Amino acid sequence: MVEQKRGLGRGLSALLEDVAEPQDAAAEAAASATPGGGQTLPIELIRRNPDQPRRHFDEAEIESLARSIGEKGLLQPILVRPSPSLPGEYQIVAGERRWRAAQQARLTVVPVVIRELNDSETLEIAILENVQRSDLNPVEEAAGYKALMDRFGHTQEDVSQAVGKTRVHVANTVRLLTLPEEVQGLVIDGKLTAGHARAVMAAEDPAALARRVVAEGLNVRQAEALAKAPAEKAPPKVRTGKDVNTLDLEKRLSEALGLGVEIIDRDGSGEVRVKYRALEQLDFVCRRLTSQVR
Repeated sequence: MVEQKRGLGRGLSALLEDVAEPQDAAAEAAASATPGGGQTLPIELIRRNPDQPRRHFDEAEIESLARSIGEKGLLQPILVRPSPSLPGEYQIVAGERRWRAAQQARLTVVPVVIRELNDSETLEIAILENVQRSDLNPVEEAAGYKALMDRFGHTQEDVSQAVGKTRVHVANTVRLLTLPEEVQGLVIDGKLTAGHARAVMAAEDPAALARRVVAEGLNVRQAEALAKAPAEKAPPKVRTGKDVNTLDLEKRLSEALGLGVEIIDRDGSGEVRVKYRALEQLDFVCRRLTSQVR
């Protein structure tokens, strides 16, 4: 079910401009004032957000940050909201990495900013914080964009403006979710770049080509060439009767969907055929089409 659509782009900085006052009596009791005018909370009252788009945390980075916190303290507050399911507790909106490091540093209280936020705002801020700081791997980034579009009804243009990326970047990133899990795993592990992943997507067997790319250390252009090789050996398609405009439209639709598109025109009426090799690709096309007719 799509939640109520709202404008994106309020951004993390706007939410951190002012330190919010506690929203209720429970917050008053749990949060204490700091010398700088902020607030602190007992760390045991803070819980991670299960919808946080980031799933993988570099343990070495966490340990390094924990050492820094142990020496200098936690200098940047964690953005939290009252827990929607656990009265008296709080859910992280932005700052899970700092929270994890603070636990390792054995802090008992941490500085916080408490805001009343709904689920849509919480997810938006979590994605914005991570994307703007380049903390997400491409698959996590894609899942975040998809959640904003599928769960909250935002368009690719909405998302692109909010995260400061082009619409094409958002579209291409979301396409990574149509890849087999094995290939997505290689991207998550950093063995395959997003460029490589998009290249192998065009192959008849993306997983097999991805394994070869990793094993042989191939660059993106080499991967693209191998992905197109089977198609190049096939007999050329007959395009008799198609004008330049029709051919250009086929090309643009193919680039937008990442799949082969053929337009068959018969004096103003006809068919548009989209070719796919896996049900995941068909599912992606269906989501794209339905998202544009809300």
